[in-house]
Amino acid sequence: MKIIRSILLAIAFLGFSFLCLASGSNEGLPNILWITVEDISPDLGCYGDDHAHTPVLDHLAERGVKYVNAIASAPVCAPARSTIITGMYQTSLGSQHMRCKGNMPSGFSYYPQLLRKAGYYCTNNRKEDYNLYYTSDQIWDESGRNAHWRNRKDKNQAFFAVFNLTMTHESCINSKQKHDQVTRELPAHLRADPDKLMLPPYYPDTEKVRELWARHYNNISMMDITVGGILKQLEEDGLMENTIFFFYSDHGTGSPRHKRWLYDSGLKVPFIVVAPPRYQHLLRGKPGTENDELVSFIDLAPTVLNLAGISIPENMQGRAFLGNNLKPERAFAYAARDRMDERYDMQRAVRSKRFKYIRYYESYKPFTQYMNTPEQGEIMKAIWAATEDGSLPPEGAHIVAPYKPDEELFDLKNDPYELHNLKDDPNYQEKLIEMRQAHARWSDNSKDAGLIPETIMRAWEAESNTSIYEILRARDIPIGEIREAALGKEPGQLIHSLSHTNEAVRYWSAISLGNNDELANNRKATDLLSLRMRDEVPAVRIAASRALCKTGQLEKPLRVLMEELDSDDEWVRLLAAQVLDEMGEDARFAENALQKRIDVNDPNKYVVRVASRALNKMNGTHNMVK
Repeated sequence: MKIIRSILLAIAFLGFSFLCLASGSNEGLPNILWITVEDISPDLGCYGDDHAHTPVLDHLAERGVKYVNAIASAPVCAPARSTIITGMYQTSLGSQHMRCKGNMPSGFSYYPQLLRKAGYYCTNNRKEDYNLYYTSDQIWDESGRNAHWRNRKDKNQAFFAVFNLTMTHESCINSKQKHDQVTRELPAHLRADPDKLMLPPYYPDTEKVRELWARHYNNISMMDITVGGILKQLEEDGLMENTIFFFYSDHGTGSPRHKRWLYDSGLKVPFIVVAPPRYQHLLRGKPGTENDELVSFIDLAPTVLNLAGISIPENMQGRAFLGNNLKPERAFAYAARDRMDERYDMQRAVRSKRFKYIRYYESYKPFTQYMNTPEQGEIMKAIWAATEDGSLPPEGAHIVAPYKPDEELFDLKNDPYELHNLKDDPNYQEKLIEMRQAHARWSDNSKDAGLIPETIMRAWEAESNTSIYEILRARDIPIGEIREAALGKEPGQLIHSLSHTNEAVRYWSAISLGNNDELANNRKATDLLSLRMRDEVPAVRIAASRALCKTGQLEKPLRVLMEELDSDDEWVRLLAAQVLDEMGEDARFAENALQKRIDVNDPNKYVVRVASRALNKMNGTHNMVK
């Protein structure tokens, strides 16, 4: 009954407070409150989901503006949060890889720093995960479990407060123990009935899948109650009439084919903004309306600064979508996927209001590479089991496909699940070209660092003691030639670029040659690849060794890979482990070297994971590592 009363109180105060705010008399800067949640798509009642029990957020949507085209910059938390905190694409900063450490360019500021200079008290409770080198006190007045606007000494000081709620994270779906802990106070009548839920069409319809999908909705119900509790504190402090409120998720649902994928299931998020009457003019829409404007995470920092009357720094790459003096709406939102946990897979997406374009730079890799975290979940296990027994729905065939297309194009209006690739449809060739060109312009204009292998990028930064952002703008880096090598199909051109002065061009040339089925019959190519196995750059040596392994030349390339597996550079070790894993049984010669990475407990847990997976495939074992 305690929970039920909390829900009713939350709904009641929301219904009363937002209707009675016109009498507020506080002057000065608006307070800004962000509530960010993890791993949910727009699975809320206000977005038309009949299975969601979200009365607090539904009432907020009735009194605010609900965005239906809010798009994350990445389908996983740390790269997306890097974009949010800086107002810059993670791919420009070199912070696009999961749990990496990018370098903030000198002279640039995180947006809370600018708010603090303007007089705001800035708090973060409590997740950061910005994928950059920084210290918490550099950015926030306080950041941690107890960070709160209530801690400011001057109660009249304007505040910017972030609350990051974690009970909807994928771990609270996959782990029954975590789910039970999160939802221990959720009454039985508010719990989702697994049998009544509508599963995504690409999932196998099993009891276990339904159980986990129900957990997802239960977590959301608990999150909704928690949001109500935070807003109740705002109301108790008499701050409702001077506070603009944001609610959104950091990316899509934490389940297979959602989180980590560039489909809308991984990128499209719920996004609600509520303002009291005195600040209503700063919103784009009246209370209770729906806004179909494209909003990207790259726009959040400029928007908050604009609401606070702070000039937006020129280095920020987004546009303010609230406040005064707004620029025209964006035509496209852009998103990227790079290393997710232990696996590299460079993908880029362009989204308009109606269409989605995806460019797969490593289409030779499967849609679903083995990664420890998602593979632990029962939904992924059910997908593999259904693949084995033939019960996987046809809509899910792409999830387990061994290769990807080079490009995908979807009509989101007629195909919201993004199941029908229109790339080869003659009726959509103009649209394909338009969005392909939009991707190329964005890649060039934003100086996308995704084509620079992680180990090469970090080496460049270490050598120059600066950031990849500054390197790509100060040096003559042949991005176009790097892209051509990555996408290269013509062996003659690739053989020529194997001798390029830029190591990223050489790397991608070797990778692309290794994907050519006729490589073994091309003596000139194999001779040059043999030379590249002695290249001065480890990543190029690894790429050349991979290519030669595919021709059946195993011993010398495997010895090179074993040496790189013992490198002082953690990203070199990871790259070498991935190639050995790709080789399968052909990598038997390197079995002891792979085992060593596990025995010494490599400080990079991703290296341990890939080495373990390679050994399990090689030996038919099922050993688990963290």
